[in-house]
Amino acid sequence: MTQHGSYARTALVVVAHHRIDSLTGHTARLAAARLEAAGYRIDLLDLHAEGFDPRMNVSDQPDWGNREKAYSDEVHAHMRRILDADVVVAVFPVYWQSVPAILKGWIDRVWNYGFAYGRSKPRLAGKRMLWLGLAGATADDPVVEGMRSVLETNLSEGIAYYCGFSRSTVGLLTDAEERPQRLDAEGNLLVGEVVTGAEREAQYADLDRRARAFVERFVAEEAVAA
Repeated sequence: MTQHGSYARTALVVVAHHRIDSLTGHTARLAAARLEAAGYRIDLLDLHAEGFDPRMNVSDQPDWGNREKAYSDEVHAHMRRILDADVVVAVFPVYWQSVPAILKGWIDRVWNYGFAYGRSKPRLAGKRMLWLGLAGATADDPVVEGMRSVLETNLSEGIAYYCGFSRSTVGLLTDAEERPQRLDAEGNLLVGEVVTGAEREAQYADLDRRARAFVERFVAEEAVAA
């Protein structure tokens, strides 16, 4: 078991989907199982199931003149879960080449001024981040490369590294829809027939394989870093 001092390392696995039976939820559970097998204690944060409100409010609005502002009890509890984690893994469907509103709102409210940024010594320094995004686009869709680049820029550079994380990795899982989707040369969206039977099983087995590979690489890099 991987150890950090006298206790097992902790992975905060954040799920951003409204259905527990979704492919996103399945992928999050798969990621959690692989991390647990590698010796991590799992803290599973299902944002929808826990009723997290992604809307900014007065209590959690940053005060640029006071980085010691006491935020709401709800946000403070989430901050503690992040501080207690050695690694954070966010699993989400890709919406408009970005994360869903509930995940963005969690970052807006919880990764707040004075906590995640705004200090000469970042409180989240040294932590590691894995973003697993499920996309409906097919692997051969020309949009995928741009999507990957946008996600890496926004999530790794714009959020994780800005907040002091030592490493941030984006794992883009294409072919996540039961109807294949891709853009043609003129930019028209082409939606194929529903994939069923053995072909569907093979498609989802391949997605599982790719998700496991991202997690296992992440774990291997973490072991080297430790």
